[in-house]
Amino acid sequence: MKKEAYLYNKLDEGKVVCLTCQRRCMISEGKRGWCRTKINEGGRLYSLIYGEVSSLLINPIEKKPVFHFYPGSRWLSLGTVGCNFRCPGCQNWDIAHWKEGPMYTEYLSPEELVSKTKAMDSIGISWTFNEPALWFEYTLDGAKLAKAQGLYTNYVTNGFITGEAFDMIAPYLDVYRVDIKGFSDRTYQRIGHIDEFKGILEIAEKAEEYGMHVEVITNITPGFNDDEKELRGIASWVKNILGPEVPWHVTRFYPHLELSHLHPTPISELEKAWSIGKEEGLWYVYLGNVPGHRWENTYCHACGELLIERYVFEIIKNKLKDGRCPKCKTLIPGRF
Repeated sequence: MKKEAYLYNKLDEGKVVCLTCQRRCMISEGKRGWCRTKINEGGRLYSLIYGEVSSLLINPIEKKPVFHFYPGSRWLSLGTVGCNFRCPGCQNWDIAHWKEGPMYTEYLSPEELVSKTKAMDSIGISWTFNEPALWFEYTLDGAKLAKAQGLYTNYVTNGFITGEAFDMIAPYLDVYRVDIKGFSDRTYQRIGHIDEFKGILEIAEKAEEYGMHVEVITNITPGFNDDEKELRGIASWVKNILGPEVPWHVTRFYPHLELSHLHPTPISELEKAWSIGKEEGLWYVYLGNVPGHRWENTYCHACGELLIERYVFEIIKNKLKDGRCPKCKTLIPGRF
Protein backbone atom coordinates (compact mmCIF):
# COMPACT_ATOMS: atom_id res chain seq x y z
CA MET A 1 0.00 0.00 0.00
CA LYS A 2 1.25 3.48 -0.85
CA LYS A 3 1.12 6.18 1.85
CA GLU A 4 2.53 9.68 2.04
CA ALA A 5 5.69 9.78 4.14
CA TYR A 6 5.49 11.42 7.54
CA LEU A 7 8.92 13.06 7.40
CA TYR A 8 10.29 14.89 4.38
CA ASN A 9 11.11 18.37 3.13
CA LYS A 10 9.99 19.84 -0.17
CA LEU A 11 12.59 21.58 -2.32
CA ASP A 12 12.54 23.56 -5.56
CA GLU A 13 11.86 21.88 -8.90
CA GLY A 14 9.69 19.20 -7.30
CA LYS A 15 12.54 17.60 -5.37
CA VAL A 16 12.19 16.28 -1.82
CA VAL A 17 14.53 15.23 0.98
CA CYS A 18 13.59 12.09 2.91
CA LEU A 19 14.09 12.48 6.66
CA THR A 20 13.52 8.87 7.73
CA CYS A 21 17.08 7.56 7.64
CA GLN A 22 20.45 9.22 7.96
CA ARG A 23 21.13 8.98 4.23
CA ARG A 24 18.68 11.90 3.87
CA CYS A 25 18.20 11.16 0.18
CA MET A 26 17.37 14.05 -2.11
CA ILE A 27 14.89 12.58 -4.58
CA SER A 28 13.83 14.07 -7.89
CA GLU A 29 10.28 13.77 -9.17
CA GLY A 30 9.54 10.24 -10.38
CA LYS A 31 12.61 8.80 -8.66
CA ARG A 32 13.14 6.61 -5.60
CA GLY A 33 15.47 6.92 -2.64
CA TRP A 34 18.50 4.70 -2.01
CA CYS A 35 16.34 2.11 -0.20
CA ARG A 36 13.94 1.99 -3.19
CA THR A 37 10.94 1.92 -0.85
CA LYS A 38 10.11 5.64 -1.08
CA ILE A 39 9.17 7.48 -4.26
CA ASN A 40 8.67 11.11 -5.23
CA GLU A 41 5.40 11.56 -7.08
CA GLY A 42 4.38 15.09 -7.95
CA GLY A 43 6.68 16.63 -5.38
CA ARG A 44 5.32 14.45 -2.58
CA LEU A 45 7.18 11.56 -0.96
CA TYR A 46 5.38 8.24 -0.59
CA SER A 47 6.19 4.96 1.11
CA LEU A 48 5.56 1.97 -1.13
CA ILE A 49 5.56 -0.59 1.70
CA TYR A 50 2.98 0.62 4.21
CA GLY A 51 1.49 -2.51 5.78
CA GLU A 52 3.19 -4.79 3.24
CA VAL A 53 4.32 -7.83 5.24
CA SER A 54 6.87 -10.26 3.81
CA SER A 55 7.41 -12.35 6.95
CA LEU A 56 5.31 -12.94 10.06
CA LEU A 57 6.13 -15.35 12.87
CA ILE A 58 5.75 -15.85 16.60
CA ASN A 59 9.28 -15.70 18.03
CA PRO A 60 10.72 -15.89 21.52
CA ILE A 61 12.37 -12.64 22.57
CA GLU A 62 15.68 -14.55 22.67
CA LYS A 63 15.69 -14.72 18.86
CA LYS A 64 16.14 -10.93 18.51
CA PRO A 65 18.41 -11.54 20.51
CA VAL A 66 17.19 -9.87 23.71
CA PHE A 67 17.99 -11.63 26.99
CA HIS A 68 17.00 -9.17 29.73
CA PHE A 69 13.42 -8.28 28.84
CA TYR A 70 10.92 -10.91 29.97
CA PRO A 71 12.98 -13.99 29.03
CA GLY A 72 10.94 -16.69 27.33
CA SER A 73 8.19 -14.29 26.24
CA ARG A 74 6.66 -14.65 22.78
CA TRP A 75 6.43 -11.77 20.31
CA LEU A 76 4.64 -11.32 17.01
CA SER A 77 7.60 -10.64 14.70
CA LEU A 78 7.23 -9.20 11.23
CA GLY A 79 9.15 -7.57 8.42
CA THR A 80 8.65 -6.07 4.99
CA VAL A 81 11.14 -5.53 2.14
CA GLY A 82 14.11 -3.25 1.59
CA CYS A 83 16.97 -1.84 3.63
CA ASN A 84 19.12 1.26 3.84
CA PHE A 85 22.23 -0.96 4.00
CA ARG A 86 23.42 -3.63 1.57
CA CYS A 87 25.36 -5.87 3.94
CA PRO A 88 27.33 -8.32 1.78
CA GLY A 89 26.66 -11.22 4.14
CA CYS A 90 23.01 -10.45 4.94
CA GLN A 91 21.11 -13.55 6.07
CA ASN A 92 17.77 -12.04 5.03
CA TRP A 93 19.05 -10.71 1.71
CA ASP A 94 16.05 -12.03 -0.24
CA ILE A 95 13.81 -9.41 1.41
CA ALA A 96 16.33 -6.84 2.66
CA HIS A 97 18.03 -6.41 -0.73
CA TRP A 98 14.77 -5.94 -2.61
CA LYS A 99 14.96 -3.04 -5.04
CA GLU A 100 11.97 -3.13 -7.38
CA GLY A 101 9.46 -5.58 -8.81
CA PRO A 102 7.09 -7.98 -7.04
CA MET A 103 7.29 -7.79 -3.25
CA TYR A 104 5.44 -11.06 -2.54
CA THR A 105 3.87 -9.43 0.49
CA GLU A 106 0.42 -9.33 2.06
CA TYR A 107 -1.21 -6.24 3.47
CA LEU A 108 -1.86 -6.12 7.21
CA SER A 109 -3.35 -2.96 8.68
CA PRO A 110 -2.05 -1.61 12.02
CA GLU A 111 -5.41 -2.51 13.58
CA GLU A 112 -5.17 -6.08 12.30
CA LEU A 113 -1.58 -6.29 13.50
CA VAL A 114 -2.53 -5.42 17.07
CA SER A 115 -5.55 -7.71 17.00
CA LYS A 116 -3.45 -10.61 15.71
CA THR A 117 -0.79 -10.02 18.38
CA LYS A 118 -3.35 -10.25 21.16
CA ALA A 119 -5.08 -13.26 19.60
CA MET A 120 -1.76 -15.12 19.38
CA ASP A 121 -1.06 -14.53 23.08
CA SER A 122 2.08 -12.50 22.41
CA ILE A 123 3.17 -9.79 24.83
CA GLY A 124 4.40 -7.49 22.11
CA ILE A 125 5.29 -6.66 18.53
CA SER A 126 8.80 -6.91 17.11
CA TRP A 127 9.62 -5.20 13.82
CA THR A 128 12.52 -7.24 12.50
CA PHE A 129 13.85 -9.35 9.56
CA ASN A 130 14.71 -6.18 7.60
CA GLU A 131 15.34 -2.59 8.70
CA PRO A 132 12.19 -1.31 10.47
CA ALA A 133 13.08 2.38 10.03
CA LEU A 134 12.14 2.07 6.36
CA TRP A 135 8.70 1.03 7.55
CA PHE A 136 8.52 4.14 9.70
CA GLU A 137 4.97 5.22 8.91
CA TYR A 138 3.59 1.74 9.53
CA THR A 139 5.66 1.01 12.64
CA LEU A 140 4.73 4.36 14.17
CA ASP A 141 1.01 3.80 13.59
CA GLY A 142 1.27 0.23 14.86
CA ALA A 143 3.32 1.17 17.91
CA LYS A 144 0.81 3.82 18.97
CA LEU A 145 -2.05 1.32 18.76
CA ALA A 146 -0.01 -1.38 20.50
CA LYS A 147 0.83 0.84 23.47
CA ALA A 148 -2.81 1.84 23.80
CA GLN A 149 -3.66 -1.88 24.07
CA GLY A 150 -1.00 -2.62 26.70
CA LEU A 151 1.43 -4.39 24.35
CA TYR A 152 5.20 -4.01 24.29
CA THR A 153 7.11 -2.91 21.19
CA ASN A 154 10.56 -3.70 19.82
CA TYR A 155 12.79 -2.39 17.02
CA VAL A 156 15.49 -4.77 15.74
CA THR A 157 17.55 -2.22 13.86
CA ASN A 158 20.83 -1.16 12.31
CA GLY A 159 20.34 2.17 14.10
CA PHE A 160 20.60 4.41 11.01
CA ILE A 161 17.28 6.17 11.67
CA THR A 162 17.31 9.99 11.87
CA GLY A 163 16.95 11.82 15.15
CA GLU A 164 13.71 13.39 13.90
CA ALA A 165 12.11 10.03 13.15
CA PHE A 166 13.43 8.47 16.35
CA ASP A 167 12.02 11.27 18.48
CA MET A 168 8.59 10.66 16.94
CA ILE A 169 8.49 6.92 17.62
CA ALA A 170 10.53 6.77 20.83
CA PRO A 171 7.58 7.36 23.19
CA TYR A 172 6.01 4.19 21.79
CA LEU A 173 9.06 1.88 21.81
CA ASP A 174 10.01 -0.33 24.77
CA VAL A 175 12.97 -2.34 23.45
CA TYR A 176 15.74 -1.12 21.16
CA ARG A 177 17.97 -3.94 19.91
CA VAL A 178 20.67 -2.33 17.81
CA ASP A 179 23.44 -3.70 15.62
CA ILE A 180 26.84 -2.15 16.12
CA LYS A 181 28.57 -3.70 13.14
CA GLY A 182 32.01 -2.32 13.84
CA PHE A 183 33.76 0.66 15.34
CA SER A 184 35.32 2.45 12.39
CA ASP A 185 34.05 4.35 9.38
CA ARG A 186 35.98 1.95 7.15
CA THR A 187 34.11 -1.07 8.48
CA TYR A 188 30.76 0.65 8.00
CA GLN A 189 31.75 1.66 4.48
CA ARG A 190 32.47 -1.99 3.67
CA ILE A 191 29.39 -3.42 5.37
CA GLY A 192 26.71 -0.74 5.19
CA HIS A 193 27.98 1.53 2.42
CA ILE A 194 27.77 4.63 4.60
CA ASP A 195 30.47 7.24 5.16
CA GLU A 196 30.40 7.41 8.95
CA PHE A 197 28.76 5.60 11.85
CA LYS A 198 28.72 8.15 14.68
CA GLY A 199 25.03 8.88 14.06
CA ILE A 200 24.20 5.26 14.88
CA LEU A 201 25.89 5.61 18.26
CA GLU A 202 24.05 8.87 18.92
CA ILE A 203 20.64 7.25 18.34
CA ALA A 204 21.52 4.38 20.68
CA GLU A 205 22.41 6.95 23.33
CA LYS A 206 19.03 8.61 22.72
CA ALA A 207 17.31 5.26 23.29
CA GLU A 208 18.97 5.07 26.70
CA GLU A 209 17.91 8.63 27.48
CA TYR A 210 14.32 7.78 26.57
CA GLY A 211 14.41 4.91 29.06
CA MET A 212 14.13 2.10 26.53
CA HIS A 213 15.56 -1.31 27.24
CA VAL A 214 18.68 -1.45 25.05
CA GLU A 215 20.74 -4.45 23.97
CA VAL A 216 23.62 -4.43 21.48
CA ILE A 217 24.66 -7.09 18.98
CA THR A 218 27.81 -7.49 16.89
CA ASN A 219 27.86 -10.26 14.32
CA ILE A 220 31.57 -10.99 14.16
CA THR A 221 32.50 -11.46 10.52
CA PRO A 222 35.99 -12.76 9.67
CA GLY A 223 38.09 -10.10 7.98
CA PHE A 224 35.54 -7.35 8.52
CA ASN A 225 35.01 -6.48 12.18
CA ASP A 226 37.02 -9.07 14.11
CA ASP A 227 39.96 -6.76 14.78
CA GLU A 228 40.66 -6.47 18.52
CA LYS A 229 40.82 -2.68 18.35
CA GLU A 230 37.29 -2.49 16.93
CA LEU A 231 35.86 -5.02 19.37
CA ARG A 232 37.46 -3.23 22.29
CA GLY A 233 36.08 0.04 20.95
CA ILE A 234 32.53 -1.35 20.90
CA ALA A 235 32.83 -2.84 24.38
CA SER A 236 34.30 0.35 25.82
CA TRP A 237 31.55 2.48 24.24
CA VAL A 238 28.80 0.21 25.58
CA LYS A 239 30.28 0.30 29.08
CA ASN A 240 31.11 4.00 29.29
CA ILE A 241 28.23 5.51 27.30
CA LEU A 242 25.30 3.10 27.58
CA GLY A 243 26.33 1.51 30.88
CA PRO A 244 28.01 -1.70 32.08
CA GLU A 245 24.61 -3.34 32.61
CA VAL A 246 23.69 -3.20 28.89
CA PRO A 247 24.04 -6.69 27.34
CA TRP A 248 26.43 -7.13 24.41
CA HIS A 249 25.77 -10.12 22.13
CA VAL A 250 28.71 -11.30 20.03
CA THR A 251 27.32 -13.70 17.46
CA ARG A 252 28.75 -16.20 15.07
CA PHE A 253 28.71 -15.27 11.39
CA TYR A 254 27.56 -17.94 8.94
CA PRO A 255 28.32 -17.55 5.21
CA HIS A 256 25.65 -15.88 3.08
CA LEU A 257 25.37 -14.09 -0.24
CA GLU A 258 28.58 -12.30 -1.31
CA LEU A 259 30.44 -13.71 1.71
CA SER A 260 29.57 -17.35 1.01
CA HIS A 261 33.27 -18.07 0.50
CA LEU A 262 34.09 -17.29 4.14
CA HIS A 263 34.15 -19.79 6.98
CA PRO A 264 31.89 -19.42 10.02
CA THR A 265 33.49 -17.36 12.77
CA PRO A 266 35.80 -19.56 14.83
CA ILE A 267 34.40 -20.08 18.30
CA SER A 268 37.78 -19.09 19.72
CA GLU A 269 37.32 -15.64 18.15
CA LEU A 270 33.92 -15.27 19.79
CA GLU A 271 35.39 -16.29 23.13
CA LYS A 272 38.13 -13.70 22.62
CA ALA A 273 35.44 -11.04 22.03
CA TRP A 274 33.66 -12.21 25.18
CA SER A 275 36.88 -11.77 27.14
CA ILE A 276 37.38 -8.29 25.70
CA GLY A 277 33.89 -7.32 26.81
CA LYS A 278 34.52 -8.54 30.32
CA GLU A 279 37.94 -6.84 30.46
CA GLU A 280 36.29 -3.57 29.47
CA GLY A 281 33.89 -3.88 32.38
CA LEU A 282 30.66 -5.19 30.85
CA TRP A 283 28.49 -7.20 33.21
CA TYR A 284 26.74 -9.25 30.53
CA VAL A 285 28.40 -10.53 27.38
CA TYR A 286 26.69 -13.32 25.44
CA LEU A 287 27.75 -15.66 22.66
CA GLY A 288 25.21 -16.23 19.91
CA ASN A 289 24.74 -18.91 17.24
CA VAL A 290 26.81 -21.39 19.27
CA PRO A 291 24.20 -23.81 20.69
CA GLY A 292 25.01 -25.14 24.13
CA HIS A 293 27.86 -22.75 24.89
CA ARG A 294 27.95 -21.74 28.56
CA TRP A 295 28.06 -18.07 27.62
CA GLU A 296 24.54 -18.29 26.26
CA ASN A 297 23.56 -18.27 29.92
CA THR A 298 23.02 -15.39 32.34
CA TYR A 299 25.21 -15.25 35.44
CA CYS A 300 24.89 -12.82 38.33
CA HIS A 301 27.31 -9.94 37.78
CA ALA A 302 27.89 -9.69 41.53
CA CYS A 303 28.51 -13.29 42.63
CA GLY A 304 28.66 -15.35 39.41
CA GLU A 305 25.65 -17.55 40.20
CA LEU A 306 23.99 -19.21 37.17
CA LEU A 307 20.63 -17.47 36.86
CA ILE A 308 19.17 -18.31 33.45
CA GLU A 309 20.20 -21.38 31.51
CA ARG A 310 19.50 -21.32 27.76
CA TYR A 311 19.75 -23.57 24.75
CA VAL A 312 19.56 -21.53 21.54
CA PHE A 313 16.25 -19.65 21.95
CA GLU A 314 14.74 -21.70 24.76
CA ILE A 315 14.89 -21.09 28.50
CA ILE A 316 15.92 -24.30 30.25
CA LYS A 317 15.98 -22.88 33.77
CA ASN A 318 15.26 -19.48 35.30
CA LYS A 319 16.31 -19.13 38.94
CA LEU A 320 15.60 -15.41 39.36
CA LYS A 321 13.34 -14.44 42.26
CA ASP A 322 11.57 -11.11 41.74
CA GLY A 323 14.37 -10.10 39.39
CA ARG A 324 17.06 -10.87 41.96
CA CYS A 325 19.85 -13.38 42.25
CA PRO A 326 18.63 -16.10 44.67
CA LYS A 327 22.12 -16.42 46.17
CA CYS A 328 23.27 -12.84 46.88
CA LYS A 329 19.95 -11.00 46.34
CA THR A 330 21.49 -8.58 43.80
CA LEU A 331 18.90 -6.92 41.54
CA ILE A 332 19.59 -7.95 37.94
CA PRO A 333 19.19 -5.15 35.36
CA GLY A 334 16.28 -5.63 32.97
CA ARG A 335 12.68 -6.78 33.27
CA PHE A 336 11.99 -10.29 34.47
